[in-house]
Amino acid sequence: MPTEELKASADQYLMGTYARQPISIVRGRGTKVYDLEGREYVDFVGGIAVNLLGHGHPDLVLAVQKQAAQLIHTSNLYYTEPQVRLAQMLVDHSFADQVFFCNSGAEANEAAIKLVRRYSHDKYGAGRFEIITMKQSFHGRTMATLTATGQEKVQKGYEPLVPGFSYVTFNHLAELQHALTDKTAAIMLEPIQGEGGVHVVSREYLKAVRELCTQRDILLIFDEVQTGMGRTGTLFAYEQLNVQPDIMTLAKGLGGGVPIGACLAKAPVAKAFGPGSHASTFGGNPLACAAALAVFRVLLDGRVLDQARRMGEYLSKGLSECKDRHHLVRDVRGLGLLQGMEVEMDAKTVVADCLKRGFLVNAVGEHVLRLIPPLIITQPEVDRLLEVLSHIFDRHAAQAAAH
Repeated sequence: MPTEELKASADQYLMGTYARQPISIVRGRGTKVYDLEGREYVDFVGGIAVNLLGHGHPDLVLAVQKQAAQLIHTSNLYYTEPQVRLAQMLVDHSFADQVFFCNSGAEANEAAIKLVRRYSHDKYGAGRFEIITMKQSFHGRTMATLTATGQEKVQKGYEPLVPGFSYVTFNHLAELQHALTDKTAAIMLEPIQGEGGVHVVSREYLKAVRELCTQRDILLIFDEVQTGMGRTGTLFAYEQLNVQPDIMTLAKGLGGGVPIGACLAKAPVAKAFGPGSHASTFGGNPLACAAALAVFRVLLDGRVLDQARRMGEYLSKGLSECKDRHHLVRDVRGLGLLQGMEVEMDAKTVVADCLKRGFLVNAVGEHVLRLIPPLIITQPEVDRLLEVLSHIFDRHAAQAAAH
């Protein structure tokens, strides 16, 4: 089906919840994807930070094929080995003691919110249930997680929102301290606000937040849906920030493209969930867990993580040099292979120009480009993107000067 025909059918049969790019992707290999017409694109979106190992990684493909032929789903009424092995692997390589599996980042954050309320209710009674989150955060699209999200544009039209959430400015300690009350049960934040414009948490701020939480027995939740699984150069971003949470959520890259989410917690918190307190029919099914185990093994081998660290530093340096050369670039920020470039012009224009030149990039908001490629991205591919961006900025600066 030609792209225009496919687009017309999509407009007819799909709800219009996405503003899609005008291409139809039919296959991928490594860091590249190909459209219906056979055009090649270097993928600096990675399925929105999902395809950690790129497209068609042989270990991931084999794991999915083998598991699909053996057992895809049974529900959580029974034990399955892939789920238990994945839970053990997550625990062995993190702060956590136990794991709850679900299907997405929103579901993982929903589980974290419910776990906080259950824990606090059991320990302190019904009056201590509020969660403080950050302005410009993003935690999902369910009713609870869009309420937790500190962006009015995400919440608009869905009122009344779920009670029990308040918002403070990211990295502003005094404002957070002022917002704490006897009803505060948890503080929830992303180490890097991806959807909010790629803003990195201050180490000093995070250390102070951890101390506040410990002093007041307030739970600290890290939403690592976007930053987890090697995105920042370590398995989890908190490792290089030297602060441990009480609860952490994962999804996106965990399954390398197969939907899976996870809510991890320390034992005293995790025990608040008993039989019947929370559930997910598809959560942690054998197929998704087999995929996640394959991703995890590749990351633990070390070579991909080393590549992510090197390329994260290289990309950051290259974007900063681009900023120095082009007045259309306001700022560059990020950590590892989650980088943001704030521009004077409409970021969607840059996205469209990159698409024409064979690169997939992403815009968050009106003025920020977000670069979240597979962790196997190479130096020549980064160099080519930097050349394309430089050419785009030169052309738009010349056009602006001519007018």
